[in-house]
Amino acid sequence: MVTEKAPGKLYIAGEYAVVEKGYPSIIVALDRFAYVSISESENYGSIFSKQYQENYTSWTRNNGEIIFNNRDNPFHYIISAIKIFETFIQENQIKLKNYHVHVNSELDSPSGKKYGLGSSAAVTVATIKALNSFYQTNLTKEQLFKLAALAHLDVQRNGSLGDIAASVYGGWISYKSFDKEWVNAARRNMTINELLNQNWPNLNISKLKAPTNLKLLIGWTQSPSSTSKLVDKVELSKSKKSDDYQKFLKESFNCVNQIQKGFELNDFDLIMKNISKNRQLLTSLSKFSGIEIETPKLKKMIEIANKYNGAAKTSGAGGGDCGIVIIDKNSLISDLINEWQDNDIELLNLKIHNLKQKNEVNK
Repeated sequence: MVTEKAPGKLYIAGEYAVVEKGYPSIIVALDRFAYVSISESENYGSIFSKQYQENYTSWTRNNGEIIFNNRDNPFHYIISAIKIFETFIQENQIKLKNYHVHVNSELDSPSGKKYGLGSSAAVTVATIKALNSFYQTNLTKEQLFKLAALAHLDVQRNGSLGDIAASVYGGWISYKSFDKEWVNAARRNMTINELLNQNWPNLNISKLKAPTNLKLLIGWTQSPSSTSKLVDKVELSKSKKSDDYQKFLKESFNCVNQIQKGFELNDFDLIMKNISKNRQLLTSLSKFSGIEIETPKLKKMIEIANKYNGAAKTSGAGGGDCGIVIIDKNSLISDLINEWQDNDIELLNLKIHNLKQKNEVNK
């Protein structure tokens, strides 16, 4: 049996703009994981999830193709990852095997509510990593990202795939989305092998090092959000509010670049200033698109953090889930946390997940 894990993530800056090719974002990987174990079997395969025990499903092969006994199951991302990976190994003349897949996740609350940590991306990456170990295909990080991105796109087509990047690379990263139209067109004319070895236009992933005095706080509103639905609503408003949207993109591009510069220069104040600026930009997007990014509870979370000298904003699509706070690690935060608790906002005890060298996928 092989077991692999992939971390969840939170967006720090650049939300919504990052779905456009070449627009930057800052993302961080966190120490909550999706785990996938794979063990070889003889006559059939299966998928079992600790979170969806009633949806256990088995499969057999027909001329190499996987046939599921229960197509009405919640394992869409896992199945997509398996199909993409098996296309890849068949192109490399590697013999297919039968295997059992066992999935477990720490990315939801004990009651089953989602934190908004990118659970679908993490389980996709963990599945590809586990198959990579099982078949001993020695994928590079870039290849791992691309395979997981292709699998994720086959299920959900409107994301930036930044959560995939965070799950692959770990730590703090700067991420620019690739040209999805180019990738979709290339898939019609290239093998998976060929596509993995191409430079994907606009894609850029780079590691960042946070200032030593930077502390990240994560406040959970205990209300779930649907990223894809909110992104779809912004997509609908783009043509009607074209000038506003283009202004938002330009200002987000400049703002996130300033945050990245703050990381590169170890300039904590520059990061703080532009985190607050990014919040203002998302507020303007909310107004002209008509979507609720800052719920009343998220707004309260931010106001309390600002009161104690933190720079705070929503994370990801907003509309619920989590907000983030950048604050000096020497600050006394007990009063901030107490006031959050008084307003039914939970501090999530999460740490930055940096991949250790011995556990990293080959560079």
